[in-house]
Amino acid sequence: MQLPLHVVDAFTDRPFAGNPAAVCPLEVWLPDETMQAIAAENNLSETAFLVPDEPDEKGYELRWFTPRVEVDLCGHATLAAAAVVFEHLRPGTDAVSFRTRCAGPLSVARRGSWLELDFPTRAPEPCEAPVALLEALDREPNEVLRSERDYLVVFESREEVLALAPRMPSLLALGLAGIIVTAPGTGEDFVSRFFAPAFGIDEDPVTGSAHCVLIPYWAERLGRRELTARQVSRRGGTLRCTLRGPRVGIAGQVAPYLQGTITVPR
Repeated sequence: MQLPLHVVDAFTDRPFAGNPAAVCPLEVWLPDETMQAIAAENNLSETAFLVPDEPDEKGYELRWFTPRVEVDLCGHATLAAAAVVFEHLRPGTDAVSFRTRCAGPLSVARRGSWLELDFPTRAPEPCEAPVALLEALDREPNEVLRSERDYLVVFESREEVLALAPRMPSLLALGLAGIIVTAPGTGEDFVSRFFAPAFGIDEDPVTGSAHCVLIPYWAERLGRRELTARQVSRRGGTLRCTLRGPRVGIAGQVAPYLQGTITVPR
């Protein structure tokens, strides 16, 4: 069986930067184990699968898989999926809705050369820092907060965030999906990095879903609803962020990299 496959670099305006995501449009869902095997074979942080949504003639059902597990929310692969819809599946459209199993309805709108995700907030709450977290980071943060999925660890400076070299086995033992580290930016409002060994991803290059946590935190701290962000991984990515009550706008650019077909056993 031949299936289309696209690879799109998200949150960047050029190839070889941002976060690469595979996008596999389907007519009907494949077995879960087949989709997981495809994601493992792609070996990117996420592979997105989308199927036309029968109740919504203009929308799609959407699921995301890392090489190891299915996840409940993914920003960069949703951005990549929207780019594939706009350029290949429904050329000329400027908005698309996605129905998801865990994150509810999501949408993406084209705004000039940028695509903007409409995602739910996941506002963090202050918590006591686990000893294992501090030992894994080997650096004293200003504060530690926790959302339903991730820890948010706040540092004083961009340089501290860049210098982190976490011990992944210790992070894996913490029990939550991800660890977001952040600090004030220099040319941007804030910077971040994201570690997710529980998902089989030591460091994710650019993480849209982490900004569901970051945006409400920095909006309150800075007293502004519109923010600029940079994820300072090796590949790096730029995001434009907006807090809209219980929702956030997360905008980024995309750079198509690959278009082809894959062969999957029937």
